[in-house]
Amino acid sequence: MAATIRDHGVEVCVPEFVQMNNLACESVGGKVLFATDDWFAAAENLLKKSDPEFKVGLFTEYGKWMDGWETRRKRIPGHDWCIIELGVPGIIYGFHVDTQFFTGNYAPQISVQAACLQPGKTTLLPRGERIGSAASEEDFQIAEQFKTENWDCPFKMTKLNPGYGESCHHYFPVSLLKMTKLNPGYGESCHHYFPVSSRKRWTHVRLNIYPDGGIARFKVYGIGQRDWTLCGPNNLEDLLSMTNGGVCLGFSDAHYGHPRNLIGKGRAADMGDGWETARRLDRPPIIKVDGKGILQVPGNEWTIFRLGHPGLITHIEIDTNHFKGNAPNSCKIEASVLTPKEEEEKIKAKWDEKLDQNWKTLLPITQLQPHKRHFIEGTLISLQEVVTHVRVTIAPDGGVSRVRLWGFPRQLS
Repeated sequence: MAATIRDHGVEVCVPEFVQMNNLACESVGGKVLFATDDWFAAAENLLKKSDPEFKVGLFTEYGKWMDGWETRRKRIPGHDWCIIELGVPGIIYGFHVDTQFFTGNYAPQISVQAACLQPGKTTLLPRGERIGSAASEEDFQIAEQFKTENWDCPFKMTKLNPGYGESCHHYFPVSLLKMTKLNPGYGESCHHYFPVSSRKRWTHVRLNIYPDGGIARFKVYGIGQRDWTLCGPNNLEDLLSMTNGGVCLGFSDAHYGHPRNLIGKGRAADMGDGWETARRLDRPPIIKVDGKGILQVPGNEWTIFRLGHPGLITHIEIDTNHFKGNAPNSCKIEASVLTPKEEEEKIKAKWDEKLDQNWKTLLPITQLQPHKRHFIEGTLISLQEVVTHVRVTIAPDGGVSRVRLWGFPRQLS
């Protein structure tokens, strides 16, 4: 299924999975653990949240400055590759590979492998400043701990261990994307989208380029997944957080910032790390307010999320951090219980409000202040039921950096 988004004012048709969370982004803790070569530009650039830049006439002592990962021209056997640790382990739904500005120096082919590795099993050297360097023998020895040479061999004959506690778990990495051709980094050809059919949980990916060259950005879209069996019924959790499996399913407008940012890790770094809409064109020439300070204007903007786990929401945090002259005047939050089939139908209908009467008020219309964390406790929360989905509505428009929905995970009755 495809979605239409606005990219720098231009409508672009992209796969539905790009509405999900970028599990590998540096802003959520994604890391490059190893790269065979970082001569022209370091692999860490792949995980930047910002769009690629091009600086005319800027050179380093190693060559043209490029905003991406670029290796030297291969003059030895093999191909280049890197290992990336996901900032949020989870289910991968697709990749976005951007070769922007890499026109005569892009990587001609790539493949992607993945693994679900136990934490704390490897000892790594800090990568530090890697531009102008290649992996050393010591780097390769450390990378060997990951056994990446087996990451693309899931269906070969494999030995299993007996079912004792220390030996009963088996992890079989697989290739999520076979060797695939890329296009040069011109505006009309630089964006590549690759869906993933596997629905397993992953912690690491290996990005292979064949044989060498450059890529500007590498995004791993998916849904975070945690083991909820380790969470007690009285553990207060942020049920909406991307770390806990929350995911954006739709929105009315994302002109300046995508609503998936609302469920990101930590507080927002800047306005670009939040959800911000365009100014509504139906706002009246003269603005009026009621006795409670709520603007009397038509229209609003909305976004819908699936919680990481059904639950009873008891505390709410709405953060307008950095939005000093463009915060919304007010916000309300509604909640619902939807089955997977119902969710799929509503996504196809683009969450048409005329067909959707299932929302119940969780937080009534509440005035917001600019650049402030708003903490809302249980006495102001209207709904005392287990829910699976929420709709956040701001009026009339503007920006919010984070929304936290704290509560207790529960099973649906």
